[in-house]
Amino acid sequence: MKLHASIPSAALAILALAALFSVVRPSPVSAATPPNIVFILVDDMGYGDLGCTGAEDIRTPHIDRIAASGVQLTDFYANAPVCTPTRAGFMTGRWQQRLGIEFAFGYQVEQQVLVDGKWVPEPDFHALGLPLKAKTLANYLKELDYATGAFGKWHLGYKDVYNPVNRGFDEYFGELLGHADFYKHTYFDGTYALRDGLEPVKMEGRYFTDLVNERAAQFVAKSAGKPFFLYVPHLAVHAPFQAPDAPETPFVTRESMLTGSREIYKAMLERVDDGVGLIYAELEKADLIENTLFVFSSDNGGERWASNRPFFHHKATLWEGGIRVPCLMSWPAVLPKGKKSAQAGITMDLTATFLKAAGGTLPGDRPFDGIDLIPRLTGELPILERTFYWRMDRTNRKMKAIRHGKYKYLDDGGTMDLLFDLGSDPGERVNLHYRHPEVSADLKAKLKAWEAEMDASDYDMQVR
Repeated sequence: MKLHASIPSAALAILALAALFSVVRPSPVSAATPPNIVFILVDDMGYGDLGCTGAEDIRTPHIDRIAASGVQLTDFYANAPVCTPTRAGFMTGRWQQRLGIEFAFGYQVEQQVLVDGKWVPEPDFHALGLPLKAKTLANYLKELDYATGAFGKWHLGYKDVYNPVNRGFDEYFGELLGHADFYKHTYFDGTYALRDGLEPVKMEGRYFTDLVNERAAQFVAKSAGKPFFLYVPHLAVHAPFQAPDAPETPFVTRESMLTGSREIYKAMLERVDDGVGLIYAELEKADLIENTLFVFSSDNGGERWASNRPFFHHKATLWEGGIRVPCLMSWPAVLPKGKKSAQAGITMDLTATFLKAAGGTLPGDRPFDGIDLIPRLTGELPILERTFYWRMDRTNRKMKAIRHGKYKYLDDGGTMDLLFDLGSDPGERVNLHYRHPEVSADLKAKLKAWEAEMDASDYDMQVR
């Protein structure tokens, strides 16, 4: 009190304001300080199922925090309309077709391998994985002295040789297959999917999303002090549709795995949101928020209980509802706050974005097909017109699509030429092909050239 009495009131006010400012102002981060990188990838989530994308029945306050503190990309796409190829695109930063991967590993896959120059069917749907010659983002970040951890659904190979700990990650905990019972961690054919590193671990009765959330938060807590890359590919909200806190749920069979409800889906997604909150809490404890690049997205569009509004159709199609996904990106030290961006992006852009943010350089010995999004989101560079391609060439589903600028050309099973202006018609309701056949012709030529380039790639397996 005596000290305060000796200082003029105006000076006291200035000191108080300075003290308050020093508490609430984020600490400066050097441009040379590599950021921590957190990527949450959910599975089969609908575009309209987050608070920040218009959901009214699902609460996602922690996920919405990423958007509120950063940039929401409105024109972002998955590399593919199903799981594995999108993950392969992200892990390598390249079109997954360069690796021969166009569909998801699993019992529905049509797969063959090259043996003595001939294509031979591969009957074991647990046999293949991300090709070993493919360098992963985790490999690149390890070279930059990052700690690397992956927790969740891998779906890039079941065998040990494909395990994340053999593909650049220091730690892995999760399920190796495309899906499994959330409580028993077993595929419907009896294959046990849960691993801690290379070791099978028995944790029956514990809900998989809870286990992933806990391990991801623990990784942040123990990695503070060294830049880290945390990859959290959730199994949720993929089937089987099993609610949290219900361990008595009957074992999921092939026949029962698709049963569920919007309420169960809601509970599954809200439990993912809880995990984002746990990660944020650990980042705050370690004072790492300011220099953490935090990204959230989905591997493809939503399925039966999801809402893909305002887009049409769903997972496993090349309509917007199958490939347009949310992408939220926060980096308080670098990115603007609470901004929406129409910069078109795709999952494999995140590979280049993360590598450049970490201080790395894009490789010269193989093409990186994605771009660094950061300078486009900060305004350092103008919005770039992009061209994206998709293809599904399966016995029971043949689709091709290309987006170039605002136009999208879609070949849905060879039925007709479909051309949409996504700027004015994001729901793909008005076919413009007959009004602008020259635009369709140009896009078809671009798509044909891309297919030829992909099909000429050096791969030794075909997964379709």
